[in-house]
Amino acid sequence: MIQRSKSTALFFFSGAALAAAMTAQDARAQARLDQAADDSWRFSVGVGVFDRPKYPGSGESQVVGLPLVTANYGRYFIGGTPGAGFPFGVGFNIIQNDTWRFGVAVGGELTKPRKESDAPLLHGWGDIPETALGSVFASYTYEWLTLRGFLVSDLGGNDQGTRIAIDLEGRYPVNERLLLTAGPGITWANGNYTQTFYGINAQQSVIAGVPQYRAGAGLNTVRFSIGAQYQLTAQWGIGASFTTAWLQGDAKRSPITEDKTQETYGVFASYRF
Repeated sequence: MIQRSKSTALFFFSGAALAAAMTAQDARAQARLDQAADDSWRFSVGVGVFDRPKYPGSGESQVVGLPLVTANYGRYFIGGTPGAGFPFGVGFNIIQNDTWRFGVAVGGELTKPRKESDAPLLHGWGDIPETALGSVFASYTYEWLTLRGFLVSDLGGNDQGTRIAIDLEGRYPVNERLLLTAGPGITWANGNYTQTFYGINAQQSVIAGVPQYRAGAGLNTVRFSIGAQYQLTAQWGIGASFTTAWLQGDAKRSPITEDKTQETYGVFASYRF
């Protein structure tokens, strides 16, 4: 049996996965973009600090600091990719108005999603490398409620499969400066993704001395996220986010999974110009 150990990190605020935090960071800026997609540059720069699981299913966390940089030109964007399912890339908003947003993006992660040094069971298995990802994403907003989703798939041929995520987010503006957000979400993953991150093939079984495990397609996670954004000035903003995700199906039952509850905290600051 895998022994569980979970390191903790404390910040001044409890805080979300990088993509969720960047979505929160850009929420008000995106509202302005939705109203007018003119041919001019808009920039946002910042930094985020996150406490997140070492890999999907890990019982240990790690603290990482990451840049949050986005440039928009009309409907095009580069850098941060809020809503696309990965934190960095380039993309295009095909539809962009007060109610609907629909677009495509190509990008990926800045770090390996899993390293063999992350847990004793993984030693000798090799790392799961970074890969190029493609996304189709959409959102619908009605008053204070937004329904968003994305389909993201591995374009780099690294067996990281396809995921589909749907989130429902409610927004409550406490005043002109403070915005609170909260809502549930789910992610479905195909067999390729689930086997790569939660399965144990014949070679890995021999190396680790554990039985093979075949992980198939299905509901992968159920989650709930909360966030807060505070606009210090017209340009400066700060925020915090927190996401709890509960692994489901074959991911939950996998011998690789040390903790079926995956928590991510984050704090971030940004400057828009």
